Amino acid sequence: MRYRELGQSGIEVSVVGLGAWAIGGSMWGGAGEENDSIKAIQSAIDAGINLIDTAPGYGYGYSEKVVGKAVAERRDKVVLATKCGLNWEMKKGQYFYDDSGFSVNRYLGSDGVRFEIEKSLRLLKTDYIDLYQTHWQDPSTDIAETMGALLELKKEGKIRAIGISNATLEHVEAYRRLGPVDSMQEKFNMLDQKIDETVLPYCRENTVSMLSYSSLALGLLTGKVDRNRQFPEGDLRRKNPLFSIKNRQIIADMLNGFTEFLEKYSVSLSQLVIAWTLSKPGITCSLCGARNPKQAIENARAGDILIDEEDLVLMNKTVADYVPELTKRI
Repeated sequence: MRYRELGQSGIEVSVVGLGAWAIGGSMWGGAGEENDSIKAIQSAIDAGINLIDTAPGYGYGYSEKVVGKAVAERRDKVVLATKCGLNWEMKKGQYFYDDSGFSVNRYLGSDGVRFEIEKSLRLLKTDYIDLYQTHWQDPSTDIAETMGALLELKKEGKIRAIGISNATLEHVEAYRRLGPVDSMQEKFNMLDQKIDETVLPYCRENTVSMLSYSSLALGLLTGKVDRNRQFPEGDLRRKNPLFSIKNRQIIADMLNGFTEFLEKYSVSLSQLVIAWTLSKPGITCSLCGARNPKQAIENARAGDILIDEEDLVLMNKTVADYVPELTKRI
């Protein structure tokens, strides 16, 4: 496993991180067995992954609770990342969505940030968070108020680094005028490279780490989602146009174009895709979900793979040939 510095924080993070959204179950058709999730997290740590990324909204506390149990005796080996800004208890801010009986608002007021950090610390069974991130930006709260609250938490030792996610270039510039921002977390994968035209160049130039989520495009880039795969009620992929039969076939054809590289590097499709993601200048860490130890270990091994420059050129050409044919991107 390779490691890179998180912004200018001095914190070293594995280039492959474990994203704990699917473990929480919300929007993924329900959570799996708790013991499987705990074993997945612990297997990831044993395989060299140290960045574990979760959030209160991942199962409305469930993901944080499971992560807390999994890392309880391994806290010194883990860079623990969670978030604030999606609030279903305080009834403040701007309405965002309804899910599983919860009405969720975007809220980053100082009282909300303080409320959420204390709850996360309890669920995660820790007295500090390594990386605390604003999950989604709240148009009803001034960034100065949010950043002020985050800087206070950092001064108190409750957080070590500040990150923002699902944000614009204007957002990150506004945060950075008020204090240090060590990371952004944004969607990036073969099918969706929009941040390369917006925030990624800025992050490269200003030593802000980029944590990419949805690296495997909700499973589409694993090669395991064929045209016959069915998704249960409550799974966000069920009504996602990108998962249409037509689009699945286009993506399958694209992935078939990588066969020679699977053989050359002795890797699975998932590993090749993660390694491709990490080859992108400015991407510090690729966050990948796992619900069982096998998936976690497979993902972790991608952290050792370096793709030759000439092969990256060929892979990028294949992607460029197929992605425009998709009827809707993620």
